[in-house]
Amino acid sequence: MTFIKHLPEALQEHWQASGFSEPSMIQEKSFHPLQEKENLLGISPTGSGKTLAYVLPLLLNVEKDHGSQLLILAPSQELAVQISQVVRDWATLLQLKTQSLIGGANVGRQIEKLKKKPEILVGTPGRVLELIKTKKIKSHLLKTVVMDEVDQLFHDRELNLTKQILASAPTEFQLVFYSATADRVVEEAKKLTDQLTIIDVTNEDQSGGVVNHYFMALSPRKKSDYLRSFAYTPDFRAMVFFNQVADLGSVEDKLIYEGLTVVGLASDQNKTLRKLAIDQFSKKRAVMLLTTDIAARGLDFEAIPFVVNAEVPLSEESYIHRAGRVGRMGAAGSVITFVNDATKRDYQRLMKKIELPSKEIFLYDGAIHLNRKEKNTVEKKHSKTKLPHKKDPVTTQQPSKQTAKPKKRPKSNKNKGARRKLSQPEA
Repeated sequence: MTFIKHLPEALQEHWQASGFSEPSMIQEKSFHPLQEKENLLGISPTGSGKTLAYVLPLLLNVEKDHGSQLLILAPSQELAVQISQVVRDWATLLQLKTQSLIGGANVGRQIEKLKKKPEILVGTPGRVLELIKTKKIKSHLLKTVVMDEVDQLFHDRELNLTKQILASAPTEFQLVFYSATADRVVEEAKKLTDQLTIIDVTNEDQSGGVVNHYFMALSPRKKSDYLRSFAYTPDFRAMVFFNQVADLGSVEDKLIYEGLTVVGLASDQNKTLRKLAIDQFSKKRAVMLLTTDIAARGLDFEAIPFVVNAEVPLSEESYIHRAGRVGRMGAAGSVITFVNDATKRDYQRLMKKIELPSKEIFLYDGAIHLNRKEKNTVEKKHSKTKLPHKKDPVTTQQPSKQTAKPKKRPKSNKNKGARRKLSQPEA
């Protein structure tokens, strides 16, 4: 019998109405320890339902009209907003109020909403700490603190903010940590509590779909050309990751000039532009979301078939979380990484460390192939075949005629893309 049978009737009905069947492994194994108020570190693959793994049991410990008792911290505004939407969806059924507290939003409005004494708070460390210091959040009422994507929250700057938040609250509260790569921060988590239950289902969880990993060798100057060819391929839809905001902005300008429906999501945008990009991509009004690691964690878009790394990710964690945007809850997907002569070895070392097999693929004649173009027409005919796995969404169909080489672009305006001035790697 799963834990679903132990939920209030309203939550059971919502579980069924949401189309869920059996709980994932991390959800099943997390329920009772969290309900029993144990300090817990949960580790499971991306897309395995970690948010509900902690939300459902912890909601049962929250008392209506007793002030803010549950605080959930997330490393980015986007993730905090998405978590708050999930929490609110379930908490409302128990007549519990949820308030999101993120930087970039109007702090005055957030303070006004805090006067309604929401039982659950979801926010980013900087804004939460600001409201604690001004005594707008009564931290002594907190009973549980959750750190989603904890390995990000344990980076130097975020860790300092997080520790200040914890120091402001009583020592009796429950600490909860979750991430796909939280195994890398076990020792840091143990410094915060000497009683920690660790649940790691990474090698047992079977909820993910088939994900194929590929790389393509090309000149860095050809990124936008390759992405344009991909965009005209039937059924193509992808999150395209960049290491630097400046590179993202340059490619975005070129693709928009070509008339492609792409949107960009980066840290130098305001909250409105970020929300617009997410909405456009979620509603499938854009074929590509060009972004950085700001969107690598937690953001959940329905059935994305592709992730494209416009360059080799800077770390193992970065690759794992980017790749986790596909293959969620049983859906198939492909990850394609662009490499060049200078980065190919970096890519090979990266894949060896995370123990993922990958294959080289090629783009010519407007299609993707597993083999190089052969001079012999017979060999060429046989090499132009679909990639082997039947669930692999990589397609070899010909693009539309719109892929013809466009006219030469005019010189860009000096102010064009001015909002993208950052050039350092993003976390």
